[in-house]
Amino acid sequence: MKRLEKKVGRNNHMRRFDVMMGILFGILGYVYIRGYMLYLVGERRVCFGYALLCGILILWILRRLAAGRYLRMKMKKVDKLSGRAFEEYLKVQFKNLGYRVVLTEFSHDYGADLILKKRGEKIVVQAKRYGKNVGIAAVQEVVGAIAYYNADRAMVVTNSGFTKSARNLAKQNDVELWGRYDIQKKFKIRE
Repeated sequence: MKRLEKKVGRNNHMRRFDVMMGILFGILGYVYIRGYMLYLVGERRVCFGYALLCGILILWILRRLAAGRYLRMKMKKVDKLSGRAFEEYLKVQFKNLGYRVVLTEFSHDYGADLILKKRGEKIVVQAKRYGKNVGIAAVQEVVGAIAYYNADRAMVVTNSGFTKSARNLAKQNDVELWGRYDIQKKFKIRE
């Protein structure tokens, strides 16, 4: 029964995504046709505004398509992402969980790859897309990020697992660890 409930929940989200995409395509079609009709009658200034609006809608649609791709991604594909793509993937997944997400600079990030905000709480996240267990360094980095970003708490998220020393240090510093099975469960990822 639980398996069916999970599947129905995921399908409802995808159904909402598809409806929104349909609405966006409808708006894009209307704007394009309206702009083209104005172009034919010689209203070039107004036509430029419609062309600009079409461009913005196309960019918005492309961003939604990319987000949808990440939401449907299986764990095998997650394992093949680059480090930065994994951070983008987590950004989309955390947004889907209701967080406001900021992606930090790729280098010189002071120990945090993402900054999450929800209900007045700020969380720094260190993302590690690894083929082996994540070590103590990731926990040390995110502990430093708590003070730098004035965060309430910290997390390390990975597609693999954690070494014993990483788990021990995380426990001592109240750092939440999300390993492979945690992200599969919380993000509802299929193997």
